[in-house]
Amino acid sequence: MDFYFAPLEGITGYIYRNAFHDFFDCGICKYFLPFIAVNQNGLNKRRELEDLSEEHNRGMRAVPQLLGNKGKEMAGYIRRLSQMGYGEVNINIGCPYQTVVSKKKGAGLLADTDYLSRFLEEVFEDAPIAVSIKTRIGMESAEEFEEILKVYNQYPVAELIVHPRVREDFYKNNPDLLAFSHAVKAGRAPICYNGDIFTRKDYQTFTKAFPETDRIMLGRGLLANPGLLTEIFGQELKTEAEKKEKLKAFHDRIYRDYGKALYGEKNLLFKMKELWNYMQFLFAEREKYIKKIRKANRAAEYESTVESLFYNCHMIPEAGFIAE
Repeated sequence: MDFYFAPLEGITGYIYRNAFHDFFDCGICKYFLPFIAVNQNGLNKRRELEDLSEEHNRGMRAVPQLLGNKGKEMAGYIRRLSQMGYGEVNINIGCPYQTVVSKKKGAGLLADTDYLSRFLEEVFEDAPIAVSIKTRIGMESAEEFEEILKVYNQYPVAELIVHPRVREDFYKNNPDLLAFSHAVKAGRAPICYNGDIFTRKDYQTFTKAFPETDRIMLGRGLLANPGLLTEIFGQELKTEAEKKEKLKAFHDRIYRDYGKALYGEKNLLFKMKELWNYMQFLFAEREKYIKKIRKANRAAEYESTVESLFYNCHMIPEAGFIAE
């Protein structure tokens, strides 16, 4: 099985990726970078170039992800990324957020298969490197996916990563495994699964249902439990004390590196609070500590609360992510 690290905007930038790679990577084949919004000005934003730099992606196979709706503009970005040494680019056709969808980007491209086809024709016309796609199965209904997949099948898609939810689901409801099964049977590109693998049991259930699938993208599951892969492989640390020590060191590395890269305590704490939206689910009886973390206005207050959480809260075996 090949495992991929999913991109999450604002969270899985190079600081988080490098910490994860050093502490918990025991089998990630590709790290997909948070999407870059394509525009007519080209690839020139400092933050994006920092995230793409070779220095910030050493030792890992990084795959940039692009978000846009103009094929020729996206083709220009792909050429630039090829010149930077990248061998694959991923197109985001799944982001469900209204600010993206309303501009006919992300999952918004799925509403018009004729436009989607014209867009992809321009993207693939002279692509110098492999182009993969991350997609949802429709806007409102899984019945849309049959026509969407027919469009993808017209082009040399290097890999199709399927998150089997429609846009209206956002991250609620269960993934539509019947739609994913259709992708496996009818898709011409290699198919990767993405969606709701939060525990070793989730992984085992999925692989039993789809033994022919040989690649999985993990997203919120890894953010909620960075040690998920070690659990899947049966390599997890045995004692709670060992697990806490490693997780705390991982947290402290991210906290330190954000402290160096960001200006001011407010920005630093905002980043760490985002991370705790996911990582909190590893701990029992966490509520009062998470509440204090969310209210913390000073670094010292945040640090003491995190220390108390690690000291007082037990870790939950086989912790899964619970959407709140």
